[in-house]
Amino acid sequence: MNVSFLQEMMNTLAEQSRALLPKSLFGADDKDSIEVLARALMSGRGEASGVAIARQLLNRLKSAGADERRRFFAYLAEELQPDPEQVRDAAEDYIAHPEERTLKALQDATESPRREFFRRLNLAPGATAEIVALRHDLLRLSKSEPGISAIDGDLEHLLQTWFNRGFLVLRRIDWQTPAAILEKIIAYEAVHEIKGWDDLRRRLDPTDRRCFAFFHPSLVDEPLIFVEVALASEVPDAIEPLLEARRGPADPAPTTAVFYSISNCQEGLKGISFGNFLLKQVVEELVRELPSLKTFVTLSPVPHFARWLDRAIASGDATVVTPQEREILGVLRDPRWVEVARDLGPQAAPLKTTLLQLATHYFLLAKSSDLRPVDPVARFHLGNGARLERINWLADTSEKGLREAHGLMVNYRYEPAEIEKNHEAYAADGTVAAARSIRALLKAPAKQKVLAPPAGEAIPALGRSLNTNVRKGKDLLRR
Repeated sequence: MNVSFLQEMMNTLAEQSRALLPKSLFGADDKDSIEVLARALMSGRGEASGVAIARQLLNRLKSAGADERRRFFAYLAEELQPDPEQVRDAAEDYIAHPEERTLKALQDATESPRREFFRRLNLAPGATAEIVALRHDLLRLSKSEPGISAIDGDLEHLLQTWFNRGFLVLRRIDWQTPAAILEKIIAYEAVHEIKGWDDLRRRLDPTDRRCFAFFHPSLVDEPLIFVEVALASEVPDAIEPLLEARRGPADPAPTTAVFYSISNCQEGLKGISFGNFLLKQVVEELVRELPSLKTFVTLSPVPHFARWLDRAIASGDATVVTPQEREILGVLRDPRWVEVARDLGPQAAPLKTTLLQLATHYFLLAKSSDLRPVDPVARFHLGNGARLERINWLADTSEKGLREAHGLMVNYRYEPAEIEKNHEAYAADGTVAAARSIRALLKAPAKQKVLAPPAGEAIPALGRSLNTNVRKGKDLLRR
């Protein structure tokens, strides 16, 4: 079906219907016109009139200023909510006569009128995309403002229905995909910046690269979420080799699929999960195409680790970060610490060990109020049934990778035979599935002193320009 033709036809019908409505509904000079239109939309007019009113209301919202939008949200919060007396009467009737009829009456009484409002608003052609954008604006407001959380709850409930998995379409993104979509892939990439068209082509065109995205019929040419995949012969421990311009020849029979970037595209759909469905379907597509694939892993960022570590150090809690570890970590304050660590090689073991042990604590023991890991990427993959496989040292030395995670990245492994078990354990009590090597690192004596290098092995000079923190790190590395 030609979606553009259908949308054009619906727009024409909406305009024709609008011409039949009272002009008083569209008084552009009326400061309360948005509220007037909202009341008209809820007045129970015919469907044709409803389409026209919905389109006019969306047009007014698009041109409205911040204050006008706040008044609109205030109207939704104050006027479009269940009637307390009707809810009470329906509840008492159900308690007295618990049957299908009274239950239905109670359900009708408790449903928020805002949901019906947004359903009617969605009658207008192209309305779904505009409602998603409206929720993006709503999310920018403070949840402490009266009614904002309630409005968002109703919108999220509807969007979860409208963006049900059954409506999503998986499409492979390659170099032949229309340029309008490719431009959006560049713009929406949230993990590893795509630096222009040449960089994009390196991620899409080679035989060992894949990209898949979910689309929705109501958001034409607007990806909802996409994943970038590298096909390899082993589990990677760094991002740079996957992204570099010059790579070796592709393996004709790759055994490992690496999901190295997953980006959500629509801010207005925050909280509505597509990623778990995306990964499962992509795995099915890849196995169908390449039966040689046996291992499915990610190479994932750790976006909150550096922030968590700063708070742990500032807290002074020696059970998490000891004074000696605090001194070792002082090296990280120098912008050249990566260069220093690489120069030291094996002799940088104290810094590497300290970071890996603290990262293990972060993943396995640091919990939010809901008793789930504090790291958002971990919550996503563990909730999908993945296993924390490996924490990688100096895996992302880009400015962003160092700022957010001190260069650490992790591999989550999707083992088909374990996914369901891992998911159930995580959903039940927040249990983190982790490889033995990671748990062993946590169980190892956290305060154990790292052995000094053998006598006679000189530690490379750190350079005159390094600051006091780095010199302290050098002293500690000599021990």
